[in-house]
Order: sequence, then C-alpha cells, then structure tokens
Amino acid sequence: MKARKANIRRNGAAIGPLKIIVEKHTDGYVAYPLGLKGVVVGEGDTYEEALADVKSAIRFHVKTFGKGVLEVESPVLDAFVAEAEVTT
Repeated sequence: MKARKANIRRNGAAIGPLKIIVEKHTDGYVAYPLGLKGVVVGEGDTYEEALADVKSAIRFHVKTFGKGVLEVESPVLDAFVAEAEVTT
C-alpha cells in the first residue's frame, strides 16, 4: 500500500495534508478523502487521474461549503486496510 501526502492548493494556500484512499478497480480508480465533513469522490483511468480529480473535488467542496468541512472532531491519524470474512 502506497502512502503519499496530498496537499491541495487553494488560491496559493495549502489545504492539508489530507489522507486520501485510492482504490484500484477493473475499470479504473476511485479516490476519496478521510476526515472531511460531507462526501467527496474522484475517479480516473489511472492513479494520478483519480488523485487529481479528488483534489479538484476537495477544492470545490471547501469553496462551496467553507473551511468548516475541514474541522473534524477526531482527525484521522492513520489508515489501514484489513481483509476479513463476515458470517451471517
């Protein structure tokens, strides 16, 4: 699993770093940030395209709803991927 810092620039000011999950699927990539208020998703044919798309979506989200979307009660310190079976 690759970990990269994602800083997003808005009018010269950086937002972040944010933790962004990028998922690889058979038909492309999906990306979404952790720790924002609201739902923000990006997509692309490559990892880089999905990351660029979600960064653009984050800028739009902050511009639309204000910097309050960045103020979370419990910021994400780290993220892990786990695989588990669930029985019903």
